[in-house]
Amino acid sequence: MSKFTNAAATAHTLSLTAMEEASRYGQRTAEIDHMFLALVVNEQLAGQVLRSLGITLDSARDAVTAQHAAQLESLGISTTMPEPGEIVFHQTAGYQWGEGPLVVIKKANESGARGDAAAALRELVVEPSGMIEAILHRLNTTPQQVISTLDKAEQYRSATRSAQKSRQNLAGVSEGFAPAAVEQVWALLADPLRMPDWEPSISAVTIDDEETAVTGSTWQAHARTQRLDGKPIKIKPSLIQQRVELLQKSEPHTLEWRFTYPDAPSANARRIRVELEPAAGGTHLRLSLTWERNPQRTRLPLIAWVMRPLARALVWLQLSQLSSAISRNFR
Repeated sequence: MSKFTNAAATAHTLSLTAMEEASRYGQRTAEIDHMFLALVVNEQLAGQVLRSLGITLDSARDAVTAQHAAQLESLGISTTMPEPGEIVFHQTAGYQWGEGPLVVIKKANESGARGDAAAALRELVVEPSGMIEAILHRLNTTPQQVISTLDKAEQYRSATRSAQKSRQNLAGVSEGFAPAAVEQVWALLADPLRMPDWEPSISAVTIDDEETAVTGSTWQAHARTQRLDGKPIKIKPSLIQQRVELLQKSEPHTLEWRFTYPDAPSANARRIRVELEPAAGGTHLRLSLTWERNPQRTRLPLIAWVMRPLARALVWLQLSQLSSAISRNFR
């Protein structure tokens, strides 16, 4: 990815996760503490560094809650902090960044900064209110230690994977993180009936009661025609029914599926592959998405060339949604 693309992708991912965290308390404005929680579960180097310091999502949430309670107590306000609920960001609306996070994002994108999650973390741990520093102390670390660990880790920075170039197919690869053990993530992904919980375009799966999902198994899926907030999704009737084939199942590390459209035989097929790897605080996800060009479709090289940048952006967005949905099941 270019610097601009990577910065835009980071801002999108952090915004989504931070606002999801805010929604657990019925808040519509994501503040610096929500940004910190988003960084803890971020798949980039920033999240890896925080988790290497022993910071988990649960411990970070506890530290944030304790710091808010301490701040209220310092003002002479004694109250019980409200219990968080489930993430309802996708069923509600009206979310925005607070002033503090916007300043952090701006500084992370200023001249010389990359605009990635690491740049955001560097700015966040030294934000002037001192809240994040206090939260880090509750997590037995300091801004200096976070920055020092980040400095060392960035010496071994790996290249960011993005959409892959292919004359025949459009494909992309992305990384993700789920705050749960590999076995828990595997249990989610390996159960066909739970596919709607993590595949945003699927609303239901039909499978025989006694059928076991093994390599080569197929089942019927129904596309989502309504968003979680109740708004309708425009979709061609011929694309609502899908046939899902399990291409690979290597427990507990690799799963791959192929999606085709029985009512639209000329439509391109879609292939999703997820690889799981144990990581500090949870599971590292490597996701790939490939759109297989149907050979029966007439190829228009000029139009394909013009539309390819947009198509690659859509592939990245689809991968981002997959990663976020998988992670959200454990948050």
